[in-house]
Amino acid sequence: MISCKEASRLASIQMERKLSLRERIAFRLHLAMCVGCRRAERQFEFMRQAMGAWMSHKD
Repeated sequence: MISCKEASRLASIQMERKLSLRERIAFRLHLAMCVGCRRAERQFEFMRQAMGAWMSHKD
């Protein structure tokens, strides 16, 4: 089982690249048991979408 720190790192990394099968499995297993990390993953996704929207309307 990975730690919350590792799960947060993977949540961030998955925004930039596809996780390996091993990383995805470990991450999803952790998320199945950790509500805090599920929230953090949603926050990363929200920030990514918000930044994309801001960048497209910036000019």
